[in-house]
Amino acid sequence: MTVAVITDSSACLGPELAHGAGITVAPLHVFVDGIDLREGLDPIPEDFAAHGPVTTAGASPAELTGLYRDALERSDGAGVVAVHISRGLSSTWEAARQAATVLGERVRVIDSASAGMGLGYAVLAAARAAARGDSIDSVYGDAVAAAQRSRSFIVVDRLDHLRRGGRIGAAAALVGTALAMKPVLHLSEGKLVLGEKARTSTKALGKLVDAAHRVADKDRVALTVHHMQCPERADAVAALLARRIPEVSDLSVVPFGAVLGAHVGPGAVGVVVCPER
Repeated sequence: MTVAVITDSSACLGPELAHGAGITVAPLHVFVDGIDLREGLDPIPEDFAAHGPVTTAGASPAELTGLYRDALERSDGAGVVAVHISRGLSSTWEAARQAATVLGERVRVIDSASAGMGLGYAVLAAARAAARGDSIDSVYGDAVAAAQRSRSFIVVDRLDHLRRGGRIGAAAALVGTALAMKPVLHLSEGKLVLGEKARTSTKALGKLVDAAHRVADKDRVALTVHHMQCPERADAVAALLARRIPEVSDLSVVPFGAVLGAHVGPGAVGVVVCPER
């Protein structure tokens, strides 16, 4: 009997990585010109923002109930640990809570208070514990600990996308528009908040690296650089991180998925830092 691990597509885990780790991924939704596309299942054009109005939606209680029920059966009663995107960024956690209520105490739901690989590292920690044959309490605990250790930072070219989607307040959005600033945003307690400010994109990316370096300190860490349609910029940030942070167990460059990309917009670069225990 092995605990089943579930997450959602905002974790930005590629299909090969998720499948190899035994992780079930619930698709979130992107609506492009009114057409519902399930992230990770349906083909989504790379330039989806040019195809018409774009909105997003979390997984529904019905979708998650079905996934959890199937996973619970596969686990032979060992249980399910579901780790999801921050409740401050998506309705998915509330849908997950409702689904878990239907199925009982053998389904445990975790609010990662993050997204992208801030969520992904927690899911992978859960999957490693499950693969060892650990109990549901241990799998749950490892996921929570990894989520609490991780820190996420992001620089966006424009704050319009985040403001329209309600992911950042109007006052913070003003900093990057009327004041012509390039802010470094932090994920804090599951919400995006304004961190450092810079006059140019180059300086903002430098502050992004500085923020990651402060979190890493002298610990051994895993690092992910996310980007939205700007791989060269992401590679440059990854190179800076490799020079500044010597104790790196893994350094990956991973594109934002369509759901996160719809909110951060083209040109966005994020860094996720996960210190090892």
